[in-house]
Amino acid sequence: MARLERVADRQEILECLTRFCRGMDRFDRDLYLSAFHADAQMAAGPYVGDVQGCYDWARPMHDAGQIATHHSMLNNTVEISGDTAHSETYYLFVGRNRDDSNWLAGGRYIDRLERRAGQWKIALRTNIIEWSGVLPTMPLPFADVPDIYGNGAPARDRSDPSYQRPLINRRAPRKP
Repeated sequence: MARLERVADRQEILECLTRFCRGMDRFDRDLYLSAFHADAQMAAGPYVGDVQGCYDWARPMHDAGQIATHHSMLNNTVEISGDTAHSETYYLFVGRNRDDSNWLAGGRYIDRLERRAGQWKIALRTNIIEWSGVLPTMPLPFADVPDIYGNGAPARDRSDPSYQRPLINRRAPRKP
C-alpha cells in the first residue's frame, strides 16, 4: 500500500509541474498559479519573489519576444518525505521568436513541494538555466496545407485546440 501511495504522490507532483508549463505556454494565469501554493516563492533569471509577480513579469516578456513557447519537462526525480517533496526536473525551453528565429534553452527546475489540504503544490522554485542559443529560421512544416488549422490554430489562450471539449476532427480526409 505504501508503494501505491508513493506512486500516486509522484503522479500528483508530475501533474502539478505540468500545469506550470502548460499555464505559461497558453498564457493561462489560473492554470499556472494552480501549480503553486499562494505563498510560494520563485527565483527565475533576474526575477526573485512571489509566483504571481513572476507570471506578471514573464508573460509580457514571452508575448513581446515569441509567437509560441514550449516549456518541456524531461528527466524528473522526486524525494518524498511525509508532506514535503524535493524535485529536480530537467527542462527544454523552445520559443519561436517574433523575428522567426528559434530560441532554445535548457536547465533544471529545483522545487520544494508541500502537500497542504491534501494537494501537492510548489512552495519554492529555483530555475537553473544551464545553456541557451538561437537557431536560424526555417519554414514551418506543412504551413502551405490550406486547412492545416482546420481543427484549431495554436493560441496562447483558451482558444487553443487543447482546451476543446470534446476534441473533434473538422478536417476532410486526405492522403497525400
